[in-house]
Parts: sequence; structure tokens; C-alpha cells
Amino acid sequence: MSQIAATGATSSASSSADAAESGLNDLNLDDFLTLLITEMQNQDPLNPMENAEMLQQIGQIREIGATNDLTETLGNLSLSQQLTTASNLIGREVSGLSDDAEEISGKIDRVSVETDSEGGDSRNVKVHIGEKTIQVGNIREIVEG
Repeated sequence: MSQIAATGATSSASSSADAAESGLNDLNLDDFLTLLITEMQNQDPLNPMENAEMLQQIGQIREIGATNDLTETLGNLSLSQQLTTASNLIGREVSGLSDDAEEISGKIDRVSVETDSEGGDSRNVKVHIGEKTIQVGNIREIVEG
């Protein structure tokens, strides 16, 4: 094989590996289980998967499930903390950057939780000063009083 052909094969193999790795990052637990079951159903009966390999994959399934649960729990905890913080600010004077990128200040009238426009699970806690809204993370100052 010539040097050019070998280099081309190496670069295409590495780009295939990069594509496969980025695709695996998007796998959820259901996709992983489907792949594992498909792999087990289609394995060579004369050369079956080793027990150690199967145990390793089952361990990976547990890790993925635990990581997903932890991520969801931390997201809910963060939202709850933001909501508690925002609720305690009702009637208080604050200043910050509004949703339309304008510096505003005033007393907080109310608090709301808004979901993202695509209908996903992302939720934002916002405080309202009149007709303007500020995300809790964009409050810059809370006036004592």
C-alpha cells in the first residue's frame, strides 16, 4: 500500500471513530439497552460474548442510569432554589438586566416560571418589575429594605 493510500485510510478511520464517538455521546439509556440486546441476539453462537464483557456493559448501563438520575435531581434542586430565592424577593427593590437587555430597577411584583419556546424541559425562573422581566441570574443588585 502506498504512503498516500495508508494516510487516507488512517484519516478516514479516525474521522469515522470521531463521528461514532460524538454519536455515542447522544445515547440515552433506552438506546444503550436496545444496542446491547441487539448485540446479544446477533452474537456468534460459536463465539459468544464473554461474561466479563457482559458484566462490564451492565455496569455501564447502571452508570448511565445513575448519571441521568443525578442530572435530573440536580436540575430540579437548582430550579427549586431559584424559585425560593425569587419568591423571597417579592416587594424588594432590585436592579438588573431585563430580558430585552435593558438595565432596569424597581420593586418585584411577582415571580413566574417559564418553559423554553421549543416545549422542552428547560425552565427559567423570572421576576417581574411592572411589564419587564428579569431572569433570576441577571439580578445585579438587591437593595436592603
